[in-house]
Amino acid sequence: MHDSFPISLLQPGQRAVIDQLLGRADEVQRLRELGMHDGRPIEMIQAGSPCIVRLNGAKLCFRDCEGVSVLVRLGDVA
Repeated sequence: MHDSFPISLLQPGQRAVIDQLLGRADEVQRLRELGMHDGRPIEMIQAGSPCIVRLNGAKLCFRDCEGVSVLVRLGDVA
């Protein structure tokens, strides 16, 4: 079991690994279409609402309600 927490708790510059996507099936599918998959590294660029994260070299922007459906864990970040 991992110590997962909402992505919104990451500080700017902090990196983590996506652990789990939660939400309605259509919301989770949309996040996966954006490249969010379990085990992928992610970096917080700007915390708050909206927050900006770096994923696969691209910057993505999320509002609070979207961010809480992404759980991350620290460690194993390349």
